[in-house]
Amino acid sequence: MHDVQGLTARLLAAVEAQPGRFLLGIAGPPGAGKSTLAHALATSMRDALGSIALVAPLDGFHLSNETLASRGLLSIKGAPQTFDASGFVAHLRQLRRDLGATVLWPGFDRSAERTVPDAISIDASARLVIAEGNYLLLEQPPWRDVRELLDQVWYLDVPADILRRRLIERAIAYGRSEDDAVRHVDESDLRNAALVSHAKHRADLTICQE
Repeated sequence: MHDVQGLTARLLAAVEAQPGRFLLGIAGPPGAGKSTLAHALATSMRDALGSIALVAPLDGFHLSNETLASRGLLSIKGAPQTFDASGFVAHLRQLRRDLGATVLWPGFDRSAERTVPDAISIDASARLVIAEGNYLLLEQPPWRDVRELLDQVWYLDVPADILRRRLIERAIAYGRSEDDAVRHVDESDLRNAALVSHAKHRADLTICQE
């Protein structure tokens, strides 16, 4: 479990020290618990701020299965090249610059493995937006533009054995056989995790899970 209370206090101090909207990124490998922490922080920060705090997931920018299949990328869905990274950057830039506008952010239905267009409405009253996803700290284009658009990025670090077990359990829960789950995790998810780990030095805070 993460110290949500302590992290909330840290985040509250940063948000209150800065006028306008605050954009926090939560990065880390697949299966690290980014979404769980982001939503817990958003809930806690709404009470602390007395204002709107929302989660804006990178998963909403998955390319469609049809597009991935046409490009021969469906088997590695979740890798950096299987996202609309430019679209993600453009939405972040709009959140940063167009403070009076409403930004419609896509969500993701994991049970159907499909994006949900315009699932999240982020209007001018949103004081805090938490963007969460694997690749917020990557240095290759167009991902490298993400870091400068976020006020802070926190990185979730999980021991490799725990991460592998979680990922296999998750893959099985979403319908893969055990053998297929192990293959997918070892050949895809863990490769992506290694890529993400190489950029963690760019984070403002590393949150370690034992």
